Amino acid sequence: MPGQFARTELLLGVKALDKLAKSRVIVFGIGGVGGYAVEALVRSGIGEIDIVDNDRVSVSNLNRQIIATQKTIGQYKVDAAKERILDINPDIIVHTHNIFYSPETSSEFDFSKYDYIVDAIDTVSGKLSLIEKAKEYNVPIICAMGAGNKLDASKFEVADISKTSVCPLARVIRNELKKKNIRNVKVVYSKEPPIKQTDNTGQTGKKPIPGSTAFVPGAAGLILAGEVVKDLIHET
Repeated sequence: MPGQFARTELLLGVKALDKLAKSRVIVFGIGGVGGYAVEALVRSGIGEIDIVDNDRVSVSNLNRQIIATQKTIGQYKVDAAKERILDINPDIIVHTHNIFYSPETSSEFDFSKYDYIVDAIDTVSGKLSLIEKAKEYNVPIICAMGAGNKLDASKFEVADISKTSVCPLARVIRNELKKKNIRNVKVVYSKEPPIKQTDNTGQTGKKPIPGSTAFVPGAAGLILAGEVVKDLIHET
């Protein structure tokens, strides 16, 4: 009977699968984008994965987050994700971190342990901190830029942060990294201008809640995972 990763082996080969099985990846944020990144990494044969998020699954997550079902509502996202991960591959090693990542909580992580860092969090300060840690420990990182208020999944591109355009979040990150003299950061971003929301009911605070769909965040997450897999197997 063919093995679980037989179809992947046909494309990547035995050596590449062995490399993935020996790799440890950490994913910060396992919502609409990060959840799909985790899904694809696990199905690609990553041997060890860390998932970081302090949120619980809510009803509003059902429209776009792969771990969100009627069954998982109310569960911590890392717990729901771990159960799903082990249902896919019981042999994978899973580390859960029920914590909100920020510069203040960065000391909770030993970045030297990881072969790759995936940034799928929302805050600018958190993203900048992850990039700084990645550079400090010489660990490759890929960062997701804005996926909210967008409808065209085909507009995503992979680029160095210095080459990005249109995306408001990418602009902020690009400018902050320039101030810090940090270069060579791979990102997934969309050239689609943010769409004006048709309704703002139910929103609280000064900053509007971004609208989102079932397909745009997931597309970004799958692209993130694909880049991680390609980089790991081509690493010298």
